[in-house]
Amino acid sequence: MGYIQIMKALVSLIFPCIFFLSCTNSKHLVLPKRESPFITGSQFYKSVFARSEAERELLAKKEILSGNVPSFLRKMVKIKTQIATADGKIIHAYYFVMPDYLSIGSDKDFARIPLTPITAQEIADSLDCFLPTKKMVNDIYQQAKVKLEPVPMYAFRDSAVTMYQHNLIIEGQRKLRKGLIAGIKKDVVITGMLTRSQKSNRVAIYGWQKFDGKPIQPLYTGHVNWYVDYSHGIRLVYRIIYVDKKPMDYIDVLKDNTLKALLCDEEFCNCYRYNTADSTEKNSY
Repeated sequence: MGYIQIMKALVSLIFPCIFFLSCTNSKHLVLPKRESPFITGSQFYKSVFARSEAERELLAKKEILSGNVPSFLRKMVKIKTQIATADGKIIHAYYFVMPDYLSIGSDKDFARIPLTPITAQEIADSLDCFLPTKKMVNDIYQQAKVKLEPVPMYAFRDSAVTMYQHNLIIEGQRKLRKGLIAGIKKDVVITGMLTRSQKSNRVAIYGWQKFDGKPIQPLYTGHVNWYVDYSHGIRLVYRIIYVDKKPMDYIDVLKDNTLKALLCDEEFCNCYRYNTADSTEKNSY
């Protein structure tokens, strides 16, 4: 075999390896490029202060799926986890999450946007993502680079004004620090509690950890799925989980009696997504 043939053979072997490693070591949200004349985060909130909650949801979804998301939010962060099987074998896994909660705007002027689980699920479906479990929220908090003290607010909790005020408070705490952030919101999560509820139109929330790691919000499904307030956050997770470096869909992981412990620490781990056909109307109880 000549020199040129040898080089071609090496290239054909090396390039796929490089591509595989790049896919398994980093992940980006697949969104349109953010280009002008997109509005900023502060402009978005000012535009919805006088609008209804339903209008705010629709506008937020439109902005996000059209690419009006800060660039730093598009590069997902690797979260590592592991379990020990009954025979003592250690299984390692990792997955990718957004470094912060779903936001609208530019890197210099962005704002976190609380959403109902139905809108969040529709966005997640469009981006090959899913919403985290309680265990995943805890794992993300433990591995976060920036941990902030929760700041509860008490008046007009579901108003756009309060949502924007809370975002400004978080930014004041963050002080431009970069990296995976946690402790600033209650996560909208998936949980087996939703599959066992007598009512289908529920939202599950969990988290908002204090510095000791204990959450202010226990796992809770008492709110109807149209309810959303300033404290809720949407953190998307890429749906492919790497189990001992083997890619698996998260649903297959959760269905496996052994592997499900990588992502879920509940008795029932059979909730995979929110049903987007469920009503989010306020008169739906």
